[in-house]
Amino acid sequence: MELNSIFLFGIPSGMEWVLVILALLLLFGGRKIPELMKGLGQGMKEFKKARNEASDDSKKSVDESNGKDDEKKS
Repeated sequence: MELNSIFLFGIPSGMEWVLVILALLLLFGGRKIPELMKGLGQGMKEFKKARNEASDDSKKSVDESNGKDDEKKS
């Protein structure tokens, strides 16, 4: 399977982004776009924060379990 066929419908190219932006402007108007982008940015920030916390928690639990294994070996 070629790489081009995998991304055929997945990732928009330059002209498609222009059409998406124009559609957003028509649907929401110029005043609502900054509010939408602010909300999107806040959502991405919260997602990254949660992802990092989950990663830290999993690393901590792995470290703790490795410490318990070391104690059992001694």
